[in-house]
Amino acid sequence: MRRYSNLMIIIHWVTALLVVAAWFTAEGGPQVRSNPPFLHFILGIAVLLLVIPRLVARWMGGAPAVEDTQGPLMNLAAKAGHSILYLLLIALPLTGWYAASRLGIKLSFLGIDLPSIASPVNGAPGLLAELHENGGTLILILAGLHALIALWHQFILRDGTLSRMSLLQGEPRK
Repeated sequence: MRRYSNLMIIIHWVTALLVVAAWFTAEGGPQVRSNPPFLHFILGIAVLLLVIPRLVARWMGGAPAVEDTQGPLMNLAAKAGHSILYLLLIALPLTGWYAASRLGIKLSFLGIDLPSIASPVNGAPGLLAELHENGGTLILILAGLHALIALWHQFILRDGTLSRMSLLQGEPRK
């Protein structure tokens, strides 16, 4: 297999759009209790829900093997980068849900009320909420680096990396 499965490709690009949209709809500060950014919450939960089929598809063979064009150190860096992105795709929505729960904000997704995962507090929601805020910027930085590296592979190394993650093209060029 030289390309990602169509399911993996679709989930990848939808997730990328959701992460960017979630970042742009994020709000902080004391007004969050009185005017919660519900669109941000919905986008975050959607990211979390997409991680499950994405991981299942990956484990079921939806991802091609790493082509060893850069050597073992670069392959290790690629695996580490992907692992960190997956970790953030899970941790950010969960810490956001936690922060909303601590703020006493009731969440729902597609009409389904979600349970609080922490007790509400009167003051600041705590360290996990701060980590959530900083993690949002971190995932954008890492996703940007991920995109730059993909472009470098595609246009400098000419190894067909982008065609592996595109529904529009066939097999990558050699």
